[in-house]
Amino acid sequence: MSEVFNTPFTHKHIALGAKMAPFAGYNMPISYTGINDEHAAVRNSAGVFDVSHMGEFILRGEHALDLIQRVTSNDAAVLEDGKAQYSCLPNASGGIVDDLLVYCVEKNKVYMLVVNASNIEKDWNWITQHNTKGVEMHNISAKTALLAVQGPNATKIVQTMTQMDVLNMPYYSFSKGTLLDIDNVLISATGYTGAGGVEIYIEDINDNANKIWDALFAAGAAYDLKPIGLGARDTLRLEMGFCLYGNDIDDTTSPLEAGLGWITKFTKDFTNAAALKAQKEIGVAKKLVGFEMVDRGIPRHYYLIKDAAGNEIGSVTSGTQAPSLGKAIGLGYVANDHAKAGTEIFIDIRNTLVKAMVVKFPFK
Repeated sequence: MSEVFNTPFTHKHIALGAKMAPFAGYNMPISYTGINDEHAAVRNSAGVFDVSHMGEFILRGEHALDLIQRVTSNDAAVLEDGKAQYSCLPNASGGIVDDLLVYCVEKNKVYMLVVNASNIEKDWNWITQHNTKGVEMHNISAKTALLAVQGPNATKIVQTMTQMDVLNMPYYSFSKGTLLDIDNVLISATGYTGAGGVEIYIEDINDNANKIWDALFAAGAAYDLKPIGLGARDTLRLEMGFCLYGNDIDDTTSPLEAGLGWITKFTKDFTNAAALKAQKEIGVAKKLVGFEMVDRGIPRHYYLIKDAAGNEIGSVTSGTQAPSLGKAIGLGYVANDHAKAGTEIFIDIRNTLVKAMVVKFPFK
């Protein structure tokens, strides 16, 4: 049986009565007061997620940008200091090794990559394999704590704790500085909820992570700040149509099939670029779409998607009853001729065809 690791905040979650479960090798909170309640807290005010299980790599040196350009699909050359971008690591066979964030700490010299928890070792090995020019690489995942403070009041809370201009931080930008009296804290205007807010990267020394956790909840009391588990994180991202690695994208799904053409830039050379460019020119056979249920039923991962005649045209990758919307929604891959918004499709739920409709993101 493989070891399950704790984050710096695991004892906090347990003390707060969180429902805990293993996730990506870590003991993580799934929910505290309930997914719907926590989801509403983030949409309406603010919530704190422990996402310390995520992976962080530092790439440093004169060839750091060159390495990032070769292994990622987006164009990191456009990044200036203090800017970040969403990208992916294409594999050699048309799929995706992982999706990630690229942070430009010092242009052409120092970058931070933030990767999915379940893929830390796989991503590290993949990037290392392509590091032919001696780029200095550091895996700082184990010593980095990460809190996502999300919701319309999130930046107001964090601003009370720092001189960094959090309130006016543009989307996908970041600052490094002091939070409370703790140095070397990185605050970025990013998140996975669509509700606004920031993510706070903390070097886990001298009990700094716990100091920031406690201060956040003290500062957030006026806004009824709540701790949020991974259950609500999933419903929040799904309402926005954000992909989850392992569900909606993986080693077999093309970024173009997944609707990630906007982060696939053919202005540079990168892993499998020629094949992906050919795929773009020919057109993909299937596409990741969002759909909402017309008839009653909740779509689940791996449920088959069919046409009105019962022919299989795809499968569900994510699905839930959306707490903010009061209806069941899902993501799934369908044959290209069924991918247009307004197309009627059917979800096979326990051998019954349940009607749904393809819609545009975000869900409304």
